[in-house]
Amino acid sequence: MFDKELVLSILLQIDDALGKVATRAGRIRSASDFTDSPSGMETLDSVCMLFMAIGEALKNLDKITDGTLLSQHPEIDWKGAIGFRDIIAHHYFDIDAEQVLWICAHELGPLSATIKKLIEEMR
Repeated sequence: MFDKELVLSILLQIDDALGKVATRAGRIRSASDFTDSPSGMETLDSVCMLFMAIGEALKNLDKITDGTLLSQHPEIDWKGAIGFRDIIAHHYFDIDAEQVLWICAHELGPLSATIKKLIEEMR
């Protein structure tokens, strides 16, 4: 069995980070909004940093729970979410702003909803 308080704490951190990503990326309408200005690049940097933190936290959650928690929600591509962290960390200068925007537009909502569901399950 795993430490539910620790898991809940990590889930709350992930939820907070997802909220920040949603807020920051909410102003972005195209990849050029990220790349064509210093403020856009700062937004891209901050969104990527948050995605790195989220991916690392998900990896830790999976380890702490021996793979049992995340696997209960197969609707989320956990491997992809965790792997995105590795892409950002190891290939940052090759990050595709279009791909980051796509992830924000298509993956962020379902991931956030599932994290909220997991928080409720832990409470």
